[in-house]
Amino acid sequence: MTKLGSFSASVLVLLVWRMGEVAEACSCSPAHPQQAYCNADVVLRAKVIGQKQVVTGNDNYGNPIKRIQYDIKQIKMYKGPKEEIDVIFTGDSSAVCGVNLESSGQKEYLITGKLESDGTTHVTLCDFIEPWQSLSITQKKGLESRYDMGCQCRIVRCPSVPCEVNHPMECLWTDWIVESTVYGPQAQNYACIQRSDSSCAWYRGAVPPKKDFMDIEDP
Repeated sequence: MTKLGSFSASVLVLLVWRMGEVAEACSCSPAHPQQAYCNADVVLRAKVIGQKQVVTGNDNYGNPIKRIQYDIKQIKMYKGPKEEIDVIFTGDSSAVCGVNLESSGQKEYLITGKLESDGTTHVTLCDFIEPWQSLSITQKKGLESRYDMGCQCRIVRCPSVPCEVNHPMECLWTDWIVESTVYGPQAQNYACIQRSDSSCAWYRGAVPPKKDFMDIEDP
């Protein structure tokens, strides 16, 4: 192998290693939008109007902990504290699950995140954060009340066949198997809702579900 070929191979190995290191540093399982809503402390619609890097303390070795502070204009709070949130924080790089948001104030986002012990809101790549215009009508309606109606249910992702639910309160999420994407029809158009007999089933509709409803119901 020539010196150039050896150098290129070394660079490729280093690149693959670094990519693996980043992936290992920030990895999370995909979540159905309803799961993201139910698991979040904060769910809101907002515009990002500014950003800056800040130091929020030091780690155990005395190194500064850097974060990106996003200044936001809250449009609507779906879940969270009564007081308005005007700032959210994230890691300063994708390697630590930092989220990159457009801060021109032109784009609206749906943002889910966690409340920290000091009352600040923190978001990561593992949270469900999407441009508002990319959400389906059903997802937007789900934020109003439908997702909350299903927080007692469990959505089980099917990563490979065979797969099945093991409890009446589970809904099987098959987008990955059927559509080769985790954000297929079930993520865009369905909510897992608890029925009158306490079992859970997928529901699709433009009005709140009746006390008793059929699986995959349309109004």
